[in-house]
Amino acid sequence: MNEEPVASTAASHLEKLTSCVHCGFCLEVCPTYQLTGDENNSPRGRLRLWREEADGRLGLDPWTVQYTNECVGCLACETSCPANVPYGDILEVVRHQHVETNRNRLSPSLRMAAFVAKHQWLLNLTSLPIRFLRRWSPIGIPLGLRSPFWMAARSALALSGAPATLMSTHAYADRLMKRHRPTGPRVALFTGCLMESVFREINFATVRVLIENNIQVIVPSSQTCCGAMHEHLGLSHPESLRDLNSRFFSGTHVDVVLTNSSGCGLALSKTPGIPPVVDVLEYLGRHSIRKRLNRPPESRVFLDLPCHLVHGQRLDLIPESVMDATGYQWNLAPMSRECCGSGGTYHLQKPENSEQILSRKSEFLNQAPGDPLILATSNHVCMMQWQSAALKNMVRRPFLVQHVIQLLDPGPAFGE
Repeated sequence: MNEEPVASTAASHLEKLTSCVHCGFCLEVCPTYQLTGDENNSPRGRLRLWREEADGRLGLDPWTVQYTNECVGCLACETSCPANVPYGDILEVVRHQHVETNRNRLSPSLRMAAFVAKHQWLLNLTSLPIRFLRRWSPIGIPLGLRSPFWMAARSALALSGAPATLMSTHAYADRLMKRHRPTGPRVALFTGCLMESVFREINFATVRVLIENNIQVIVPSSQTCCGAMHEHLGLSHPESLRDLNSRFFSGTHVDVVLTNSSGCGLALSKTPGIPPVVDVLEYLGRHSIRKRLNRPPESRVFLDLPCHLVHGQRLDLIPESVMDATGYQWNLAPMSRECCGSGGTYHLQKPENSEQILSRKSEFLNQAPGDPLILATSNHVCMMQWQSAALKNMVRRPFLVQHVIQLLDPGPAFGE
């Protein structure tokens, strides 16, 4: 094992590691510390372990890798930290060190998923059966298969929606732009790898909402993955993916680049040389948008806020004007700013922890009012996580999981 990269890279981040003042504010918001009560399973504890390895007081201990892997990466600790410790940046570096030096051996399935995500054409091709099943055949994957990957696939299939099987978001946006000819601000839309390959109907809904509100939408056809998955896994590909997206978006001549998934938005914001990256719901909040009408009076929406929106992009709340425009009665979900346990790839790597975090958070739905009852959020992996609460019988009553943009959608007829 080559230990030199660990020492050199860790040493370069020693100043960041020593900025922690051990106040303990992070303990109150850390989901893994709340689960275990273990100091080493908290941001403060991990920073201590990483610091002691970096300055040579602690050998290359396997426990350090274990506690690093236990971290969800929700970044709630950054919001609560009075010393402004850049925990997320340090976590990304340490994860990369552990993978590069083979201290953390990723499973072949995770490596394969990361490889496929780098090639949008390949991901679109391999996801075609899922898009087809979601659109035409409401069936699930056999219950007996308990692999985290199978559970993720079951959650994706169970989410309501009918993605286009063949037409891309680029082609769809081009068609609607020619038909409606909006004259307002000009924006680019980042479609995302999993969003485009599995949840394409959310991208289509985003295009419709923007164009209905007189916003010009440009969707570069050659864009690629934002690199969030590779960051989570500690792989070395994010920089090359950022370089590609920088090339694809830098010449779009737009005011902003919009994202409709908060994890993608946080990762894409690190891309150099592109216009400002803004969450689509934050952007819509800057405009007067059309309101949906005639919602069932008994319906109720509970809004859950993704961690990478609140703690990563520092958007404390989806604009109330946007939520009011859905036409629904809505409330913030209890614990709305706490992690649901999805954590990008965390639900695949640490499914037991992920399930315990979700179980505590989703319990309120069993007593919540609403018919229909809708759980709304703005991250596709969070949507899959919430859907799994029904599949795992945590929530024992019917409810829908929707992206907020779907609640603003004028519907497919707008595109006809």
